[in-house]
Amino acid sequence: MAFEYNKCKLSGGTEINGLYEIQPKIFGDSRGYFLETYSERDFFAAGLTMKFVQDNQSKSTKGVLRGLHFQTQHPQGKLVRALSGKVYDVAVDLRKGSETFGKYYGVILDSEKQNMFYIPEGFAHGFYVLTDEAIFTYKCTDFYDPKGEGGLMWNDPAIGIDWKTVAPDVNPLLSEKDGKHPAFNPNGNYFDINAKWIGA
Repeated sequence: MAFEYNKCKLSGGTEINGLYEIQPKIFGDSRGYFLETYSERDFFAAGLTMKFVQDNQSKSTKGVLRGLHFQTQHPQGKLVRALSGKVYDVAVDLRKGSETFGKYYGVILDSEKQNMFYIPEGFAHGFYVLTDEAIFTYKCTDFYDPKGEGGLMWNDPAIGIDWKTVAPDVNPLLSEKDGKHPAFNPNGNYFDINAKWIGA
């Protein structure tokens, strides 16, 4: 296989179902390097049988924080990576009934390392830019639905994302929309265990 698939686990060892950090094999020599960034054959063999229908790309400067985002009626699974620069990427499990409901997992995505992060449907997602600039790409399992946009506060205390470990002087540049996201409700309904929207 051209990829190494690592299931993501909380610090106590609990696996977050469906969440993967993926490391492609990089073939380098004096000319540069080559790698595969996606292979349906290899992903399917690893049990990742999602179908991607839309690719997105963003460019952001240092300190930009995008998130925490999700879609309601058309939830998206996302395969994300940094094409240039470095970001701290975070996923929050919003699947009611999941053992890790309300828990988050974060990974540094580095264009030098070429690592990727797969976030399934039923999660909120966001990232913080650690370098002067970052170009970030997403492969999505459903189309963008502006009527179904949802979000959570980036610094919600109930979720408790530890941004300062990777960015001690974190002072995020937020869009107006991202600055107005509501708090996470631990007793609320977001998605069911199969990532179907059950919220209001």
